[in-house]
Amino acid sequence: MRPLSPAPPAERAPSVARSTTAPPRPRGADLRARAARVPAAAAVVGRRLRPLADRPVVLAAGVLVLMALSAFLRSRAIGASFWIDEGIAVGIASFPLTEIPTVLLQDGAPPLYYLLLSVWMDVIGSGEAQTHALSLGIAILTVPAALWAGRSLFDTRTGWMAAVVAALQPFLTYYAQETRMYALVALLTLLLSAVFVHAFVDRRRGYLPAFAVLLATLLYTHNWALFVGVGAAAALGPVWKASSDRRGLLRDAALGFGGAALLFAPWVPNLVFQALNTGAPWATVPTLGELTSGLGFALGGTVSALIILLVGGVGFAALLEARSGGDPRLRRRWNAALALLVLTGGTVLAAWLASQVSPAWANRYMAVAAGPGILIAAIGLAHARRLGMVTLAILAVMWFDPRIGVIEGKDNTRQVAASVQYRPVGEGDLVVSPHPERIPLLHYYMGEEFRYATSLGPVADPRVFDWRDALERLEDARPTPTSDPLIESLESGQALILVQPIIRTTSWRAPWTALVRRRVAQWEEVLNTDPRLRRSEALPEFGFKPLPRGIRTVIYRKR
Repeated sequence: MRPLSPAPPAERAPSVARSTTAPPRPRGADLRARAARVPAAAAVVGRRLRPLADRPVVLAAGVLVLMALSAFLRSRAIGASFWIDEGIAVGIASFPLTEIPTVLLQDGAPPLYYLLLSVWMDVIGSGEAQTHALSLGIAILTVPAALWAGRSLFDTRTGWMAAVVAALQPFLTYYAQETRMYALVALLTLLLSAVFVHAFVDRRRGYLPAFAVLLATLLYTHNWALFVGVGAAAALGPVWKASSDRRGLLRDAALGFGGAALLFAPWVPNLVFQALNTGAPWATVPTLGELTSGLGFALGGTVSALIILLVGGVGFAALLEARSGGDPRLRRRWNAALALLVLTGGTVLAAWLASQVSPAWANRYMAVAAGPGILIAAIGLAHARRLGMVTLAILAVMWFDPRIGVIEGKDNTRQVAASVQYRPVGEGDLVVSPHPERIPLLHYYMGEEFRYATSLGPVADPRVFDWRDALERLEDARPTPTSDPLIESLESGQALILVQPIIRTTSWRAPWTALVRRRVAQWEEVLNTDPRLRRSEALPEFGFKPLPRGIRTVIYRKR
């Protein structure tokens, strides 16, 4: 295109009256002057539009919309039945508040969630929907928490992307409808990650008390918080390397981590006792594949994780490239992003390595990565610009799935218990579970009128299972000697209801589950051949239907 210039004389329009005080400006120069004013005008418009997303009204409205969307998505199966761990949680929380810490010496968990659930049950109720509502409320709170974390650490774009991820993330959709502490763990780790960057990367010392309190709160919520502490300590490495005040950084680290240790100190004797006497005999040594699949689970599934890895990787690469420039703000962004990556990766790696020595690995424990994973995904997508925005839209469509079938198919104990109670069974009849930790769930659905026993013998309090030296005790409890006094305790005509787990896979390979599997078969054989009993009925009848998750029962009558 030729540069603009005044029209040639032959093509000029007829002359018009002109002011004699100012000479006419040539047409090309006028256009160039106007063009020079366009960037300035655009900058003014941009400055006016950018704060729009930061205005309190817009922030409040946007957060409320996302929270409402999250509540809708995550409440579609809020009345789903409990599974084993939920029955244990409700059982422990049914004790008086002052007794819960002592009861937990039998279980192996820290007390905070159970104390919170106990208060919630006293006020709201102990039904499935009522207790799930606690987790739902906590999951919804991750939306404003994610918005704050993204905006305060990076920018508005990152904040809104984090809020969208938090509102729709499948991990939280599942655990928002489960009476366990995993939604709380995700919220706490999200906040802890953001506060870590504020306190140690940005050296805002006012955040040190918040870091100490959050880490201690997490330690009182789940034992994997110990690995979060390890990951946070590892993240101090790159922060220390980039710091110009390394001595001050170490001082602040001592204050933050030391404060958390001081707050957690009262529970340490209980933790030591639990570690020596309970453990997780139901777990196996995790493979490298389980490490990667666990991370994928925390990020919304394998496909979602791969998409985030690829597109988010583009954003992180852009951050890394920008870091090489002279702008200290861009270097600070990279340092913050790197600290979050090391914190999260260090947490998961520490848990995996510890489980090589003492297995305690489960995908649900990846809540410690789901929280900071929200922030990491948002950072990567936000810095991938348009590609990141398109990717987030695709993920939102993929994630807008309430997962009703999966959640409602966790366990069939509620349905089977109802079927059994339609039979002529009742007060004084005996419920026996060779899968011992299922007793609190059975007690929840079958009630106080029954007596309860496991393959370990009679159960004094069916609200809790005693994990102390459980593997050794189960090895010593042979089926015939254990069943004899139980059968003798029945009067003629009374029922013995044998509750057997449905073993659908060969994954019962851990020391505990392998032994339970043997005891399940042995107990049914012993009762079938005992002349004092008559096999009456087996429930439910599956026919050619796929086997569900949960239990089956066999009802025997004392002759």
